[in-house]
Amino acid sequence: MEHTLPAATPIIAIIGVEDDQLSIFKNCNFKTSSVMPFVNGMKMASAWQADSLNIVAIISFGEIMAPGGIPLIEAVKKRGLQEVPFFLMVNHLNTNLTKLALSAGITDVFKLPLNIGRIEKKVNFFIENQLMLNDISQAKKPRIKGISLAKRAFDVFFAGTALLVLSPLFLLIYLMIKLESKGPAFYYALRVGSGYRIFKFYKFRSMYVNADARLKDLKHLNQYNIDAANEKAPAVLNAGLCDECKAYHKCQYPLFADNMEWCEMDFRNEKKATSNSAFFKIKNDPRITRVGNFIRNTSIDELPQLWNVIIGDMSIVGNRPLPLYEAEKLTTDKYVLRFSAPAGITGLWQVEKRGKGEMSEEERLMLDNKYAQSHSLKYDLKLILRTIPALLQKESV
Repeated sequence: MEHTLPAATPIIAIIGVEDDQLSIFKNCNFKTSSVMPFVNGMKMASAWQADSLNIVAIISFGEIMAPGGIPLIEAVKKRGLQEVPFFLMVNHLNTNLTKLALSAGITDVFKLPLNIGRIEKKVNFFIENQLMLNDISQAKKPRIKGISLAKRAFDVFFAGTALLVLSPLFLLIYLMIKLESKGPAFYYALRVGSGYRIFKFYKFRSMYVNADARLKDLKHLNQYNIDAANEKAPAVLNAGLCDECKAYHKCQYPLFADNMEWCEMDFRNEKKATSNSAFFKIKNDPRITRVGNFIRNTSIDELPQLWNVIIGDMSIVGNRPLPLYEAEKLTTDKYVLRFSAPAGITGLWQVEKRGKGEMSEEERLMLDNKYAQSHSLKYDLKLILRTIPALLQKESV
């Protein structure tokens, strides 16, 4: 879109808004600031940089873990753009989601329908007092335990060496996947790591094309929630948008794989019909290819995550990064500690339980918390040595 406002004009960026709601904002009294709409956050960030826009606040429509929520504020920070008040308009809100949003740097969250008077006052107040509020916020903001220089150096050295040595294996697995089934050899999905940061998580594809779209059909086989199979027959996957996203006329919780995009929220919305397990895993999963079964049982499918380590998304050892719908449920004081540790390829719960029988959700979360309190380079080296026997398991996990 063309921007006709002078560069010095204070701009309030409105993201993902419908035309009827945009007219409401254009009639608001934002004092010296002007309203400018953007289709999505990425276009706003690009225009912000390319046109040197004087954006003084952002108002985004979308759920907290959707692209217009926490992922957007993370993208703005990553581009090094100026920190400005960020307001999110959502359909669904509770205490834990509010805590999650505020801890990620979102200034305030408003539940639809809009209360324009309240929004006007909040936006104007934060624009006028941004510098002072930033100082207060930084002073009170809890610090996530970072990765030490020694641990980071080890991660880069280990991952770089492994990528070089294993490059022939990468090529072989790539060819085997392509020969057995149609579709790309690699897969990525959005995952939540340390400090609730969202990133692209890479793996070798181990399932048939479109397999993830059948997730809801196979939910009754969830080994973390076996009893649900006796309570309700598997649901039928609905075509198009899930109920949560229909209000926006576009997906708010996308995942990406096999050259497709689908709504992960569709699975999460079924939680009330089951016992609400925060993890999903199926024994002898019929969605998995023969090559996929082999690379999963040997953990070869995890090797592309070495690239995540190189670019700093993950560490060699840490707590497993979670899908958005899982992480959104783990925001209570009891479990939030797990996100203070780095995200990792292998970790404590893998070596403690993997291949030794089924693990309850509670056990897995407690082991994640234990690692968050204990992680260090010395501890990581011990876990790496214990990981190799854990890979030689007798059952599919």
